[in-house]
Amino acid sequence: MPTHDPTADRRSARGWDAFAFARARAVLDALEHIVGGLGTAVLAFVALVLVIATALTCLIGVGLLLAPVTLRVVRVVADRERGRLSRWGPEVVGPAPMPHGLRPALADSAVRRELGWVAAYPLFGLLLGGLGLSLPIYVVEYTLFPLYWQLLPLEEQSTLTYGLWTVQDWPSALALSLVGLGWIVVTGTVAPGMARLQAWFGRRLLAPVSGTDLALRVVQLTATRAAALDAHSAELRRIERSLHDGTQNRIVAVNVLLGAARRALTRDPASAEAILERAQDAAEQALAELRGVVRSILPPVLTDRSLADALTGLATACPVPCRIDADLPVRCASSVEATAYFVVAETLTNIAKHSRARHATVTARLHDDRLDLRITDDGQGGADERNGSGFVGIRRRTEAHDGTFMLNSPSGGPTTVTVSLPCGS
Repeated sequence: MPTHDPTADRRSARGWDAFAFARARAVLDALEHIVGGLGTAVLAFVALVLVIATALTCLIGVGLLLAPVTLRVVRVVADRERGRLSRWGPEVVGPAPMPHGLRPALADSAVRRELGWVAAYPLFGLLLGGLGLSLPIYVVEYTLFPLYWQLLPLEEQSTLTYGLWTVQDWPSALALSLVGLGWIVVTGTVAPGMARLQAWFGRRLLAPVSGTDLALRVVQLTATRAAALDAHSAELRRIERSLHDGTQNRIVAVNVLLGAARRALTRDPASAEAILERAQDAAEQALAELRGVVRSILPPVLTDRSLADALTGLATACPVPCRIDADLPVRCASSVEATAYFVVAETLTNIAKHSRARHATVTARLHDDRLDLRITDDGQGGADERNGSGFVGIRRRTEAHDGTFMLNSPSGGPTTVTVSLPCGS
């Protein structure tokens, strides 16, 4: 006789819970993007009115003066839609800068595709956006109907009509709330499809033509290769300078002191011990500086411990109170972790030297196979990578790994450094 397996029941329950959570998340994301698409549709409608007005006024010559401005407005609205679509699915790469002059601009295929999108999207974007926005309203209205029905005056409670349904008492009010459950099912079924249909126009007309992605990627890889070579050259120069200015001078001093001690053995043996002690101190300092150079190439702490532990060590040594918020369930490639370590180390050094901050925070997250770092401080702001504060080196290190670097430091603060690195193995 087969036995009941409670473990299988628990696994099945967890599977259904995960499915329900994933479905609810997908529906909420779809509704969010439908609302965002509605906002873009409103902007596209305004741009379409401007395009029509410009075309009509071209008959009297005035529109020729407005056309460049109109095309730039269309480009701004189209770029907003590209950004919205890139946050929800594959990235939609923007076109090259618009050519100068009306005739070259109109001859550009990207401009013509944007004008086609402006002509086609507003009607469908507004329609789908309005329908998508009404779905959660119906869900709330019907599901919570019994809660606000009882707040109505008594004479209205028995005469309220919803379509063919008349609410007369509590059973009929509760029955109407079941319609809200039906709207929940409808919303969960059609919302993701409506969001994809709303995005279809942008992905069809605003995406670059075939071959553009490859060309842009070649340009990006060329720039990345140049940044990697620059970062490598700068790192070699730094190591050479550290060895030349520090360790080499210490070793020369040791050699001089050993020569002096050797001569003192024949003339004044009593002073030889003091000279040898100075030589030993110089040798220890040279070893310490040599260890520092080695650590700057690849910190041993990343081999012995995790990146989160290494960042905690940096925060402990930082003169400014620093909090580490690291959620890194898996390890990244050693080169990526080393780059992240040096980015945080250099940024904390800048904070301690220049920011006058009272507190700093380092956040590290793994998201979509990328390591995202965010370093903030409450200092005076005004940081600029052109003033020799070390941010140029951070940018070069980041771009050498095909990553992105962004500095936001308004006058008065706060300063935020955002770095994203691909987590290749």
